[in-house]
Amino acid sequence: MSLGENLQFIRKKENITQEQLAEQLGVSRQSISKWESDSSYPEMEKLLQLCKMFHCSLDDLMQGDVSQTYVEDKTNYDQHYNEYSKFISLGVGMILSGLSATFLFYGMNYFFEGEPIKEDFCGIIFLIFLVIGVSILILFSIRDEDFKKKNPYILNFYQEKEIDKFNKKFSVMVTTGISLFIINMILVTGSEAVFPKIEENEYLQSFEMFFFFLIITIATTIIVYYGMQKDKYDIEKYNQLNDKNSEISKKGSLTGTICGIIMLFATILYLIAGFVFNKWGMPSPIVFAVGGICCAIAWIIINFKKS
Repeated sequence: MSLGENLQFIRKKENITQEQLAEQLGVSRQSISKWESDSSYPEMEKLLQLCKMFHCSLDDLMQGDVSQTYVEDKTNYDQHYNEYSKFISLGVGMILSGLSATFLFYGMNYFFEGEPIKEDFCGIIFLIFLVIGVSILILFSIRDEDFKKKNPYILNFYQEKEIDKFNKKFSVMVTTGISLFIINMILVTGSEAVFPKIEENEYLQSFEMFFFFLIITIATTIIVYYGMQKDKYDIEKYNQLNDKNSEISKKGSLTGTICGIIMLFATILYLIAGFVFNKWGMPSPIVFAVGGICCAIAWIIINFKKS
């Protein structure tokens, strides 16, 4: 392809008019038209500016075929991963919301002098959230596995400017999530110092934990969603995960196995607390929060361990 053909292809692909491109380059629209018709050629400065603008090499722009760098998403990978990220985050959020709702209902006993809410009811509320959350996680994990089996290898169709745009948003959202965690800890610590009566009343403590886990739910959901979205743009990592012989694939399988064992153990503890000791209410659901923390620690140890 000629320079004119390449330039015309990129401009249309990026949905930019000749007038808009001319304005960005500081030239006339007629100059762009002449370049695209190969009746004249831009100066070296403008060529380099075009390469930087459209993330292509000078050789590709002058005499290559830039259309080859624009790989189409023929597998609907982007749509699948957007849906997967959204619902996995929702599943995690539902489980954490169950903890928050449990503390809320338990704390409502403070307002019921005659007929207090039974702890068993609090346990049922948590189980409902748990079942919904786990069902979502299982359903969309199965769908993701099916997608990976059908599409074990994906061509990298994302443009550099798309990735750069997301990375800016990612840094803001992850910082927001981490800030919420920190603010949450400050509020819990400060509330006990300002309102010492909280420590004397278990129901007031439950309201405190309700808000604590509510903020935890929001922060975690944000971080999980945008963390998965960042993985979406890492096509190389996706391909390596589907290569059973790669180091990344082995680490992923090990992490999944360990986390599965941890959460299974947490579920067993919760059921024992309910059926054997009749402790469906508080604080038995916290074992799932502890299990989640243990999973995070396991992930960090496995993925950051030097080979």
